Parts: sequence; C-alpha cells; structure tokens
Amino acid sequence: MELGNIWKPTYGPGPEAPGSSTPGLVAMAHGFLRLVQPNALPTELINFEQFQSGFSQDSINELLLYELGFLVCMAIGVLLIILVPLVGCCFCCCRC
Repeated sequence: MELGNIWKPTYGPGPEAPGSSTPGLVAMAHGFLRLVQPNALPTELINFEQFQSGFSQDSINELLLYELGFLVCMAIGVLLIILVPLVGCCFCCCRC
C-alpha cells in the first residue's frame, strides 16, 4: 500500500461495496450512510495550521451542521438506551 503525499491526499471515487455473501446488508448499510450524510466532508473548514490557535466559531458550526445526521442518530440511540430499560422496568414493577 502506497501512502503518497500525506499533506495533499488524492481521493478516488466514493466507497464501493465489498464483495460479500450478504449483498443485501451491505447495500442497506451504504444506503443508511448515504441517507445520514449525503455530502462530502468540507475539507476547507479543517485547517491544521490554524489548529494551534483554535477553530473559529463559524467553522465549528459548519462542521456540526455537516455531522447533523450522525448527531441526530446518536441522540435517538441514547434515548432508546435510556428509555427502553426504564419502560421495561415500569411494566415489570407496576403490573396493574
């Protein structure tokens, strides 16, 4: 595997589904990722020379907006992790 130039990388086409015995699951996972994050990463927002002085508020807001799909999925996951055992406990303890 050749690394190439680390500071100015060249990217190929988007991710391709690997050949596997479960193409349906692979297609479903790639469909979910395209649904959650349809746009490419805005690399101009990430400036490593500016890293020592900190990021500006605008660039942080734009990066959070870019990651909004994953943040929503994470919030739903945390709610489910908390609410499902709580509701189960209420059903078990409060059998009326």
